[in-house]
Amino acid sequence: MKRGFLTSICLALSVLIAACGSQPDIGKAEGPHPALWEIVNGSGSVEGWMFGTIHALPDGTKWRSPRLAEVIDNADTLVVEVANLEDGAELSRLFGEMAFDQPTGPLENRIDTEFRDEFETLLAKAKVRRNHFDSMESWAAALALSQVAQSNKSQNGADRALMAAFDGREIVELEGAREQLAIFDRLPESEQRDLLNAVLEESSEYGDGRGALAEAWLAGDLDQLTHLTRRGVLADPELEKALLHDRNASWAAQIENLLSAEEKPLIAVGAGHLLGESGLPALLQERGYTVRRIE
Repeated sequence: MKRGFLTSICLALSVLIAACGSQPDIGKAEGPHPALWEIVNGSGSVEGWMFGTIHALPDGTKWRSPRLAEVIDNADTLVVEVANLEDGAELSRLFGEMAFDQPTGPLENRIDTEFRDEFETLLAKAKVRRNHFDSMESWAAALALSQVAQSNKSQNGADRALMAAFDGREIVELEGAREQLAIFDRLPESEQRDLLNAVLEESSEYGDGRGALAEAWLAGDLDQLTHLTRRGVLADPELEKALLHDRNASWAAQIENLLSAEEKPLIAVGAGHLLGESGLPALLQERGYTVRRIE
């Protein structure tokens, strides 16, 4: 499991420890820019657009292109994974409801010996008592420690900025916070521990810089994004199915229904969901649409 995957797939937890608000200036006139797609029906008419987001960025990161700004102006609705990112109280309540109902003993006993030093480092960084994470299920501890480790800020995420830009227009969620957290909650304990240990393994690479995932996203480098988001635990067929394939299939069906309406949507989901043969562009092409990259 690499950091890039958790960053691109998990929205809900990112707001539990983040301040409200988003960076005010995100425009970037000169390229390269993050990837943007146009969705065209069988008659050649544009039905909507698709944009891969990243959920945490450093302060001052500029990424919104003139082309994307034009799409934002022309789109009628915004489609996201989770719509209520500003409702920190409700998201905290959901996390608390799901993260503690099946504890499995001291967290340190669930961590591979080789990653104990990384755990000690994150405990010190979090400034919490040693047993702080013990009552959490392994998936919840993994996500919480991932947030401790990263330096980028979720309040600067592209998803938040887009929702702010669509203020007053309809915002549709594909999944919602409860279902997103439930995906992790339903994982077998063995897979949850894989997540936990992988977060610790990669924590030393987070650093204070922007990071390889953000750099690839900003450059619109889909090959590098694919490389960064498909390593490690996603080689496990069960996890790949639960965390990517099943979700993408569900979202593709929902998006097809949205595209059949008169309103034109901008679909903005984690960039990892738009890559490869199981990505949303490929799945929509199988349903008869032409999905072409325009940036």
